[in-house]
Amino acid sequence: MLLATKHLMTQVDAQKLGESDAEVTFVGRSNSGKSSLINALCQKKGMAHVSQVPGKTRTINVYEVKPYRWIVDLPGYGFAVGNIEETTALSSMIEGYLNSRGNLRMVFVIIDAVTGPTKLDILMIDCLKTNEYPLSFVVNKIDKVGASKLALRKKEIAAQLEIDAGDIFWVSSKKKIAIEPLQKKISNLLKV
Repeated sequence: MLLATKHLMTQVDAQKLGESDAEVTFVGRSNSGKSSLINALCQKKGMAHVSQVPGKTRTINVYEVKPYRWIVDLPGYGFAVGNIEETTALSSMIEGYLNSRGNLRMVFVIIDAVTGPTKLDILMIDCLKTNEYPLSFVVNKIDKVGASKLALRKKEIAAQLEIDAGDIFWVSSKKKIAIEPLQKKISNLLKV
């Protein structure tokens, strides 16, 4: 079981994060449930702040699983509340983080099960692929898709992402559905 011991730091400049031995990061559209997923993975309600207003995460948040082994929550994209300068700053923050992390083991892209991959998700995925970042997909909020429709929804999203449905982590952070396989994957990547 993956248990983060603490919220280590909050930064707006990736250059000020310091070094890790290994880290994984989560990116996703605002309101995809990144913070809720981190809380479920770490089994600590409220460790990552969950806002009722989409687009509130405007910083790089680092959670330490063990010394120098991190889970990193990046700002959400696509729902930015604010002006164009603020939106540009958030994009630069994400790009600055990705370009500066030598021990980044995996970028987990969080997709909303109901909404599916948006144009912004596809742009992010294309950027990650172009830059050859290690990439994995997590579809969150599967509890919001009716049980009778879930198999079809999985096929639809997998087709949109152009990967096999078995290569996607299908989870519900709210209902704690299928969290353990993702915990194991992260534990292996971080070697904890």
